Amino acid sequence: MSPHLDWPDCRNVRDLGGLPTDDGGRIRPGVLIRADSLQYLSPAGVDAVRRAGVSRIVDLRSPAEVGESPTPFSQDELGYGVPVQDPAEPGDGLDTIVKVCIDMLDRRPERFAEAVLAIAEAPPGAVVVHCHGGKDRTGMVVALALSVAGVPVEEIVADYFLTKERLASAMAEQLAAEPDESLHAELLEFRDTRAESIVAILDHLDSAYGGPVGYLLHGGLSSARLDVLRRRLTA
Repeated sequence: MSPHLDWPDCRNVRDLGGLPTDDGGRIRPGVLIRADSLQYLSPAGVDAVRRAGVSRIVDLRSPAEVGESPTPFSQDELGYGVPVQDPAEPGDGLDTIVKVCIDMLDRRPERFAEAVLAIAEAPPGAVVVHCHGGKDRTGMVVALALSVAGVPVEEIVADYFLTKERLASAMAEQLAAEPDESLHAELLEFRDTRAESIVAILDHLDSAYGGPVGYLLHGGLSSARLDVLRRRLTA
């Protein structure tokens, strides 16, 4: 059964239910959904979200991004904003997507912990996590949550890589719209999806914090809250 959900006109929405855990369990269907920006939703897409039993929508974008491109839920009671990146922060030397993501994690552990806590403590129902493309910010928060639930690294990497397929047409459109081919390498660096990117990010969490759980504890989450998340996500 495909994890991909049809929420017109988003391109990258999937239910993480069914992913295996180390203890032989599974992530429960209908509890955690990752998505690209819900700003793209058509009226039919908004209706699909409502019918999916969504209880919270965690928007990881900055206030400026939300102001420029609000979603139908930005002012809705379902909306829950947790900006994990400040575009005003210095970006010197951050010339790869991995460096940008690691910098984000190291600068704002409390924000990533808040995003994970927002999943754990949401009302009963499905929690949607999204940013703009549903790739990096969403990928990191989802990886943290799945790691707490005991999903093996290889499964987390495989899920992250599914985004490449979902955003392939958008990537092709962006390249076609940029006539200066000398800029294509940079576009691909920051907008393409590569499995090795999330591998490097998870390796950093292991070496710097003792793993995703250690990182979230560093960000202020308690072991009790992590247990709440684990129970929410797993069957």
